Amino acid sequence: MKTTYNILIMGASYGSLLATKLLFGGHKVKLVCLPAEAELINKEGARVRLPVKGRKGVVEIDTRKLPGALSADGPAAVDPAAYDLVALAMQEPQYRSPGVRDLLDAVAKARKPCMSIMNIPPLPYLKRIPGLAADRLANCYTDAKVWDNFDPALVTLCSPDPQAIRPPEEKVNVLQVTLPTNFKVARFDSEEYTAILRKLEADIETARFDVGDGKIELPVKLKVHDSIFVPLAKWAMLITGNYRCVQKDAARSIKEAVHSDIEASRRVYNWVRDLCIGLGAAPGDLVPFEKYAAAAQDLVRPSSAARALFAGAPNIERTDRLVQSIAAQKGQKLAELDETVALIDARLEANRKKAAA
Repeated sequence: MKTTYNILIMGASYGSLLATKLLFGGHKVKLVCLPAEAELINKEGARVRLPVKGRKGVVEIDTRKLPGALSADGPAAVDPAAYDLVALAMQEPQYRSPGVRDLLDAVAKARKPCMSIMNIPPLPYLKRIPGLAADRLANCYTDAKVWDNFDPALVTLCSPDPQAIRPPEEKVNVLQVTLPTNFKVARFDSEEYTAILRKLEADIETARFDVGDGKIELPVKLKVHDSIFVPLAKWAMLITGNYRCVQKDAARSIKEAVHSDIEASRRVYNWVRDLCIGLGAAPGDLVPFEKYAAAAQDLVRPSSAARALFAGAPNIERTDRLVQSIAAQKGQKLAELDETVALIDARLEANRKKAAA
């Protein structure tokens, strides 16, 4: 097994958090992003700010000072054949955009192992779940055809549990982590590619960062799981918190979405959790409601999906619709989820009409 890997990450916002953690292991990471982002990252590196338990303020990591090498480029300049692993860290609607779509298809045709850290699983990943009619879920994606050439065996899912934002007053190479939890990734079908994930996991686990008065362990690890259902733990969180930030005329914080009616949130959360168990997840694969509710106390901003909707986005990741559609395959429905889907449908329709006017 190689000691260092060449890793491609499509998406420089949330992707820079994963990239920074990988650099501790000496790996080479290429971020695919917009020209202005690429120019700044190549010139000044990325800055990731992490809250660390027991320390005041945040710890800022300058990627230029880490053992690995970080660079950035536009999609047209990247040859996926040069990489050992590809991470998908863009929002799902972005994969149909010119250039990005071509690169994604080149990744599929190069048969490179892909680890998604999108909130919505790539369509090929759903084909790894026994008994699920994945082909009937295409309408949950902005353009499902971008996934046509992927082999499901080469696609895995990493639950993007850490929360992070780009502070609007900062340069675009700055990322502020607001919830420093772990990335939880399911193994590939292949042991060869799973071994890459385990190597990355070990490198991040043993990394220590010099803060001037000594070396410390940093939060946000990569945890590899044998169960393909572990990353689905995010679904209950998204449906209970992120998507319920969307109200008729405005967005509310995740904290408010979860805690304004805690019993309603518990009911929604446990319904989604039970749906995942019905698909094949073990209860231990998933996160108890109480643990999520406690974490949501610190999530004092609206979700990225809600912010995008009220900023006029014509498309967002529709994990809400995906969970609704999967439940329908199992003969199940939840009124609160149906209400959320209807609210988001209406807002998207209004945004599209406004954009077309």
